[in-house]
Amino acid sequence: MIQKNKSIGLVLSGGGVRGMAHIGLIKAMEEHGVEANVVAGTSVGALVGALYANKNTVEEMLGFFKETPIFQYSFFTINKPGFIDTERYESMFKKYFKENTFESLKKPLFIVATDLLSGKEKVFDRGPLIKPLLASAALPPVFSPVNIDNVLYADGGIMNNFPKEYVDTRADYVIGSNVSITVPMEKKDLRNSIQLTSRVTSLMIHASNDEKLHECDLYIEPKELDKIGVLDRKGIENAFNIGYDHGSRAMERMLSKKD
Repeated sequence: MIQKNKSIGLVLSGGGVRGMAHIGLIKAMEEHGVEANVVAGTSVGALVGALYANKNTVEEMLGFFKETPIFQYSFFTINKPGFIDTERYESMFKKYFKENTFESLKKPLFIVATDLLSGKEKVFDRGPLIKPLLASAALPPVFSPVNIDNVLYADGGIMNNFPKEYVDTRADYVIGSNVSITVPMEKKDLRNSIQLTSRVTSLMIHASNDEKLHECDLYIEPKELDKIGVLDRKGIENAFNIGYDHGSRAMERMLSKKD
């Protein structure tokens, strides 16, 4: 088992609704008395990481995702690239992050977004919180990029879907959760351009994730999440339960190991 004086880093990937598995892992960690000292996340991992760093309960975290609609018709836009105006969600986020700063969180948090203008990743860890959170989760082409200081930012998963490097120097022990699952598929499931694009994107993301994920001291990567659609809100409870089951087994493995 890990020594009590060791600091723990938690890394949470992007992956849409499948990211509810992150919350299941956090519940398992809490039940086993394991608490992360520093958190890094991308996209939905950034959102869950912020709620965790904000000391919200597991029930509050799930409530956040159940209450926040993915497709709010009044948020559809024709004036911005993307179907939905991401910045319209800001008022919903303020219910949970009233002070709206990284400094108000109870743990250090590092979240990644993609600078669409320079083509580079951008890590946010100080200053205003909500806009970087929105940017990190703004999956193109569904959600519009977010304007921060005259730069357009989009989903962090484009450049870095598993930002482990931001906790490496700040933690002795790293726990990872990857919900961007890639499993073998049948030829019949690649029938059109959308399916092809989705497959190619997931393979690219998986390739960049895989090596860093296996460098973690402990990680979960539940293959069952593949059955849950990235934007399928009906999968919230199922993804949470899958993450909890895998997280509980991982915690038992971690705490049974000797130093």
